[in-house]
Amino acid sequence: MRILGIESSCDETAAAVVEDGRKIISNIVRTQISTHELYGGVVPEIASRAHLEAISSVTRLALEPAGGIENIDAVAVTNAPGLIGALLVGVGFAKGLAFSSKKPLVPVHHIRGHVASAYLSHSDLKPPFIALIVSGGHSHLVLVSDYTSYRILGGTRDDAAGESFDKAARVLGLGYPGGPKMDALAKSGNSDAIHFPRVHFADAPFDFSFSGVKTSIINYAHNAEQTGRELNKPDVAASFSKAICEILTEKAILAVNTVDLPQKKLVVAGGVAANSMLRKMISDAAEKNGVSLYIPDISLCGDNGAMIASQGFFEYVSGKRAESDLNAFATESIEL
Repeated sequence: MRILGIESSCDETAAAVVEDGRKIISNIVRTQISTHELYGGVVPEIASRAHLEAISSVTRLALEPAGGIENIDAVAVTNAPGLIGALLVGVGFAKGLAFSSKKPLVPVHHIRGHVASAYLSHSDLKPPFIALIVSGGHSHLVLVSDYTSYRILGGTRDDAAGESFDKAARVLGLGYPGGPKMDALAKSGNSDAIHFPRVHFADAPFDFSFSGVKTSIINYAHNAEQTGRELNKPDVAASFSKAICEILTEKAILAVNTVDLPQKKLVVAGGVAANSMLRKMISDAAEKNGVSLYIPDISLCGDNGAMIASQGFFEYVSGKRAESDLNAFATESIEL
């Protein structure tokens, strides 16, 4: 069964065809990074207009290796969460395409899609498992009991990990997108040079908070500026990255060791899953704790259509369908 997946929740216009939720036939992503670099971050209105300009051609390119829409069994589309204007572009296009081609329409939760990206890189991966989803807008620990059954164990109480990386990058003058630039700079720094705070909650061991560490790096940089002290940017980047990655790793491993699972399996997905320090740190911790770790290929960590097509397959098999009145939502729980 071949599913066409359409993704437009933020600043990537993407479409892909995936077979049986595992095999990528095509995966086309058109990024808007060069546009939003000018503004230091994503401008929602500009993103929406760029999606309108790109979505038809991106989808056409994705359909070519599959032989056209006639060889597609269903159309899956991200309808939540994300930038509402951007989502509406994808949803509107997918509805029109599904209606005109007489194909079933399947709504897909964006964060479920990130989890499904692991199925594309690891053909042997099956639920149940714990998933750590970390991106620019989301930081969640989730119990994935089945392909379409999710229970939130914990999440961020304020800022997401990816958002914190972007803010730190702006403080250091690295520009947008901040995550990859912070990762590159941190490789040449001393991660023990500066201690940035880590937050734990006694009543909620799986919850995150990154506002404190974000404020800390802002204060550190301002203090250096006020006292005329030159910042060692690689050390700051490495120390900040260590603080974020340690918290993510500790809580993810704690969740796997705490929740009753047939096998200790952990999936790490989302844009921050491409961070080299996190991949190394969580890989070492998983090996030490006897945990089977599944991280998508770096090319699948960011937003893409293949992850939506993959999850769309499992949603379709479970019986999920949408009608022509399908709407988009800026926020929606992964549990729904």
